[in-house]
Amino acid sequence: MTRPDGGKTSHRQFELLEVLRRQGGSARNADIAQAMDVSEETVRRLVKTLADDGKVERLHGGTVLAGVEPGFYQRIAQNPDGKKRIATTVAREITDGMCIFLDVGTTTTFVAEALRAHHRLYVVTNSMPVAQTLAHHNDNRVVLTGGDVGHDERGTYGPLAEEVLRRHAFDVAILSANALNDRHGFLVFNPAEAAISRVAVEQAHRPIVTADHEKFGRRAPQVSCDPADIDLLVTDRAPPARLAEALKGWGVSVRIAKEVTVK
Repeated sequence: MTRPDGGKTSHRQFELLEVLRRQGGSARNADIAQAMDVSEETVRRLVKTLADDGKVERLHGGTVLAGVEPGFYQRIAQNPDGKKRIATTVAREITDGMCIFLDVGTTTTFVAEALRAHHRLYVVTNSMPVAQTLAHHNDNRVVLTGGDVGHDERGTYGPLAEEVLRRHAFDVAILSANALNDRHGFLVFNPAEAAISRVAVEQAHRPIVTADHEKFGRRAPQVSCDPADIDLLVTDRAPPARLAEALKGWGVSVRIAKEVTVK
């Protein structure tokens, strides 16, 4: 690829761009350095050149692909360590060859990255970052639903997307939530996202919700599904007492993603 100054995009620059695509379009520089096995100083130098070429934008402590909405970057940069632990825990629930659904969300984007170690997955998703992360990798088959493209969510919604889900029987559906409370359960802001969640739950043998502790006690206008239909909540901290009691009453198991101890 030729740069405006007549130069070529280097192998390392291509690698950095691929890491950003897999991470949903944005990432902290520390995470990019870890994924590329280079120093953060090397990442900063690569990012500067790519930013000069208009391929990325530099933000405080991180990098975003040109054209990615800042709102998505801001959300994916919130509590990344907790979301990574959640993703690692969820990935342990998935075995090679499963048919799974992943919806649009920053935590499910981390889950997709954790699933790159798996093989022969049949993945259905309405998330463009998830599809980019898992397609053409380890003999996976990835189906990206059609439908209306959301402005900020980086996903597809509507009757066409829902129809694709109805044609599948999922071993596991991995869902996100914008809020959790003890009265309504799992909540989202987007009514189209709630509709997707309900269909996915209906088609799944085992529905799993991923949500970090920052979602506890929050409010959102749309109930995504009947909480009694959810098998497992994977989160990074124990829910407060009232929420924990409500989850128990709905029959939702709770798994706390622990810190990984390096021996």
